[in-house]
Amino acid sequence: MPFRVGVQLHPQHTTYREYKDAVIRMEGLGVDTIWDWDHFFPLYGPPDGPHFEGWTLLAAMAELTTRATIGCLVTCNSYRNPALLSNMAKTVDHIAEGRFILGIGAGWFEREYREYGYEFGTAADRLRALEAALPIIKERWAKDNPPPVRGTIPILIGGGGERVTLRLTAQYADLWNGFGPVETFARKNRVLDDWCDRVGRPRTAVERTVSIGVEELDHLDAYANVGATHIILGFGPPYDGQPVERLVAWRDRRNRG
Repeated sequence: MPFRVGVQLHPQHTTYREYKDAVIRMEGLGVDTIWDWDHFFPLYGPPDGPHFEGWTLLAAMAELTTRATIGCLVTCNSYRNPALLSNMAKTVDHIAEGRFILGIGAGWFEREYREYGYEFGTAADRLRALEAALPIIKERWAKDNPPPVRGTIPILIGGGGERVTLRLTAQYADLWNGFGPVETFARKNRVLDDWCDRVGRPRTAVERTVSIGVEELDHLDAYANVGATHIILGFGPPYDGQPVERLVAWRDRRNRG
C-alpha cells in the first residue's frame, strides 16, 4: 500500500477566509487528505475563542477541493442521529464527487455535551451508542436515493480503546486513526491486528492512520516502521505550509522506495 499523508486543519481561532485559503493551499502542496474536526469550542488557547462547526465546513471543503479526499477527524457519534448522519455523509460525498471518508468516534468533550444539551453519560454508554449507530449508517447507504457515489463510503474510526473501539474498527471500519507516541501506536496497532484475526477480516482491510503534531515530524520513519501507512499532521492557524512540504516530500521518498 502506498504511503499517504494528510493535514487536519483545526477550525479554531481563525476566520472563514483564512480557513478557506488554507484548504486550497494545502491541496496545492500535494496532500492526499484534508480533515477538520467535530467540536463546538476550541480545544486549546482561549476556550471561548472563534470556532466553526465541522460538518458545514466539510460541505465547503468539498467545493474548495478537486483532488484531495476530505473528512472529519472525527465526527462525534452522539451529536447526530445515525440515519441523519448517513444522509449528511452521502450528501457531502456527492458534493466531493466521491472524495469523502466518514470519520467517526464515540465522543469525549463533556463541555460540548453539557452546553448543547446532549446526554454525556459514561464512556461505556457512548461506545454502546457508536456500536448501535454503525450498522444503521451502512444500512441507510444501501437504501437512500441517490446512494453514495461509490455505493458506500469508507469509514474511519478514531480511538484506541482496546476492548471496544478497536473491535468495532475491525468489524466496521476501512481506516483506523491512532495517536503517538510511537510505542503506543505500535501496541494499539498490534491489538487491532488481533481483533481483525478474531472477527475474520484481513488485517490489510483496515488502513492504519496516525495523527501527529509538528513536533513529531522527526519520527515519520518510526511510525511507518510500526505499521502507519497514512500520517495526518494536525495544526491550527496560521496554517504554515512548511511542515506540510516536509511531510509530502517524505511521502514521495518512501513511495519511490
